[in-house]
Amino acid sequence: MRDSKPIPSSRLARMSKLGGFASKVAGNVLAGGAKQLATGNRPKFGDLLLTPKNIDSLVTQLAHMRGAAMKLGQLLSMDAGEVLTPELAALLERLRSDADPMPYKQFVQVMNNAWGGDWQGRVQYISPRPFSAASIGQVHKANSHDGDTLAIKVQYLGVSRSIDSDVDNVMSLLRMARLLPAGIEESGLVDEAKAQLKMEADYRHEAEMAKQYAKLLDGDDRFAIPHIYDELTTETTLAMAFVNGQPIDSLASQAQRDQFATALIELFLRELLELQFMQTDPNPANYQVQADGTIVLLDFGATRKISDVVSHGYRKLLNAGYHNDRGEIAKAAEQIGYFNADIPTSYKEQVVELFVLATEALRSDGDFDFAASDQAKRIREQGIAISQAMRESKSGWHSPPVDALFIHRKVAGLYLIAAKLQAKVPVKEMFQRYLD
Repeated sequence: MRDSKPIPSSRLARMSKLGGFASKVAGNVLAGGAKQLATGNRPKFGDLLLTPKNIDSLVTQLAHMRGAAMKLGQLLSMDAGEVLTPELAALLERLRSDADPMPYKQFVQVMNNAWGGDWQGRVQYISPRPFSAASIGQVHKANSHDGDTLAIKVQYLGVSRSIDSDVDNVMSLLRMARLLPAGIEESGLVDEAKAQLKMEADYRHEAEMAKQYAKLLDGDDRFAIPHIYDELTTETTLAMAFVNGQPIDSLASQAQRDQFATALIELFLRELLELQFMQTDPNPANYQVQADGTIVLLDFGATRKISDVVSHGYRKLLNAGYHNDRGEIAKAAEQIGYFNADIPTSYKEQVVELFVLATEALRSDGDFDFAASDQAKRIREQGIAISQAMRESKSGWHSPPVDALFIHRKVAGLYLIAAKLQAKVPVKEMFQRYLD
């Protein structure tokens, strides 16, 4: 855990932070341009703007502000860079690391607001120092008066009331930096990002999502979801049972790694095609493993209900991918909402090819070896080709339904986890139960 740093909590303070950064970048651009002109070069604006120094400054600023500023970067990066400029994709990737915790003074202020002036008496003990910190909150260990060990997630000061202004300010900076694809702001993605962030900033909502998810998985002993303590849960505090578990890196044997990855991928198929209810944030920190192999599922703020149209569309798409039927893949993609009327035929063909690549594991006999496959590299290359085609087309950037973007985020995250664990998973065999 890194040292704490004060978080700008008012809208004015957060706007001033970004405004100060913009002024600093403008100064760097002018200085860099002057130097190049003095040597007889005519510099490009993008080259002056996207210097390592400026990118480092932006990442540092967003990570320091935490909240929506940092979370927006994580949400925008969920398409694995397929529609973003390489510079923006690389920048946003760096925002996935843990944030710095807030100072104790701000922690006390949040607790006073959430639990009242006698907040320390609500539990027997709460550690003043968090054991985990992320984009919109940090987690403290506590003991209840009944002797239970708790994990209390405490939201950073000022996060919920700054979401709209944070998102607008960050988008202004990215627009100034010419890092946004044409048409992204008309796609509805930014408004959906705001709505998603507001849901994630309401810990009562997350508590309800966790309880619904636990009911849906009732009877599946492979997974455990911490019990929620409603009496200590507010909009800015989430109280749950502290569960002893180890990070997924602790999985030592090949059999353990295979079993873990197989369980997560099978769960994803159930989420998408049966439950229509998905935890869409596959951060490795959201999974722990107990000594008996039980997988602990954490963080349900990004849980989403999947519509019938999207779920049925993906069932058709995965079936078509299993049979390597490009025509049916195109129909399914259109049903989901990947194409609109003015999308060029060449772009559609490239998207279909992307899905052919993405469903490769469904056509692989035996266990699919995630570590040995270069599938991710080929998907990335195809994504770059699609991004280029969109920039060259007059129609600009077309966003699929937001549900689809969150599903892609889950798929990409699970792939990276399986590859990191060098897992071998019988993907084709698991999917056969869903064949039409």
